[in-house]
Amino acid sequence: MELVTSEVGLKMESGTRRNPTLICAPLMADTVDQMLSLMQKAKLSGADLVEIRLDWLKSFNPRTDITNLIKHCPLPTLFTYRPIWEGGQYAGDEKSRLDALRLAMELGADHIDVELKAIDEFNDSVHGYRPAKCKVIVSSHNYHNTPSSEDLGNLVACIQASGADIVKIATTALDITDVSRVFQITVHSHVRGVPIIAMVMGERGLMSRVLCPKFGGYLTFGTLDSGKVSAPGQPTIEDLLNLYSFRQLGPDTKIYGIIGKPVSHSKSPKLYNEAFKSVGFNGVYIHLLVDDVGKFFETYSSTDFAGFSCTIPHKEDALKCCDEVDPVAKSIGAVNCLVRRPTDGKLFGCNTDHVGAITAIEDGLRGSRHFSESPLAGKLFVVIGAGGAGKALAYGAKEKGARVVIANRTYERAREIADTVGGQALSLSDLDTFHPENGMILANTTSIGMQPKVNETPISKEALKHYALVFDAVYTPKITRLLGEALEAGAKIVTGIEMFIGQAYEQYERFTGLPAPKELFRKIVA
Repeated sequence: MELVTSEVGLKMESGTRRNPTLICAPLMADTVDQMLSLMQKAKLSGADLVEIRLDWLKSFNPRTDITNLIKHCPLPTLFTYRPIWEGGQYAGDEKSRLDALRLAMELGADHIDVELKAIDEFNDSVHGYRPAKCKVIVSSHNYHNTPSSEDLGNLVACIQASGADIVKIATTALDITDVSRVFQITVHSHVRGVPIIAMVMGERGLMSRVLCPKFGGYLTFGTLDSGKVSAPGQPTIEDLLNLYSFRQLGPDTKIYGIIGKPVSHSKSPKLYNEAFKSVGFNGVYIHLLVDDVGKFFETYSSTDFAGFSCTIPHKEDALKCCDEVDPVAKSIGAVNCLVRRPTDGKLFGCNTDHVGAITAIEDGLRGSRHFSESPLAGKLFVVIGAGGAGKALAYGAKEKGARVVIANRTYERAREIADTVGGQALSLSDLDTFHPENGMILANTTSIGMQPKVNETPISKEALKHYALVFDAVYTPKITRLLGEALEAGAKIVTGIEMFIGQAYEQYERFTGLPAPKELFRKIVA
């Protein structure tokens, strides 16, 4: 996706605000009094305007209620009265609905939202009268997919031709690459001076909501509370402002992110965005729910998409997408960090997984004792999982002189890695009875035990008594069932947080060219 963002001449505003894109808080409540209360909350949260969803009100007296809502609102208003046929709550007759929107316009609303399917009827009803203060947003919502670039272009032209002051399109992401087409239409509209709200719904569409200031969007929607959304995938206002530094995003902001499936559990955006902010680095780091990693890199090929962390299940496939690979990552057969070279856009891949984990495991074994060599030398090191992280830890342990065993649900897959690093293979079902010696090391690199499936564990508690130390790459929760039971069995434990922080140091330095703020990283994670 080649987006020429230098064309997007966003006007710089005074103070710390780098873009004019607005944050709109959708207000959904049963009563007008509840709406009035939410307006105050929106003001305090940092919203620029509120969307008053009239279709959510259980009882509604148009003239009285709209007058009351406008009079007491501390922020500019956007009135929406969404019918069921466009994804809303209103099931009444169309004339009453459009009359209410017309009334809102006449009584002093700053914006009203009229659906493209209803705009002709609305235009006929107002007989050409539109107060200068009120901007008419003409909207189209597609809850099934994201159309082709050509169809999106035609849709925007159709909305413009209807007399819209502001164009609004909302589509649904079936794949994260769908967002690229919406970015393109946003840039195209912005350059032509057409105000546009362009959102892609669902978790795969998150970056359309966060990055709209970069591409010139008129506004984004941010919720007052997590989970209370008016459309799928809306972030909170708090996250927009504090996690993603929404006000500071501009055309030249570089995009970074964590690629995975699942990915919403990852704490990486918190870590990197805080670190970026601490040094004034012009980048933003986001969750990227990716199904097909090859398609992702092919679509987002611009140097604007500057660097990526890679997690389960894409580490091996991501390596195949790289133009250059670090020798260690090549030996492991997986990458967890990809950086796009700004000069030619080539992707460089490396693997930092083993660095943090192996160092933390060594420190755990060492304690206060001094070793002239690695405390892993000669130890039996059992790795659960044969994915990218499993390969990385097997490689790292072997490098330190450990004897490596790979345990995996699929024995053949374990055998492949064991043959590569020179170790033993085991089926995961045999792990409970595998104890050729005591004092072994266990490292879980699978997602077993990760939220929400916190009651799962890859090995029985009884078998853990044969291990001196147990490491779990899962860090949500910090103490997994595996680690809790290992403690009870008398083993030392190392949490996934140590691996997470360790691998993040090097990734941050590769992303920014700056030394990692190690104390800040530890403080954030703590």
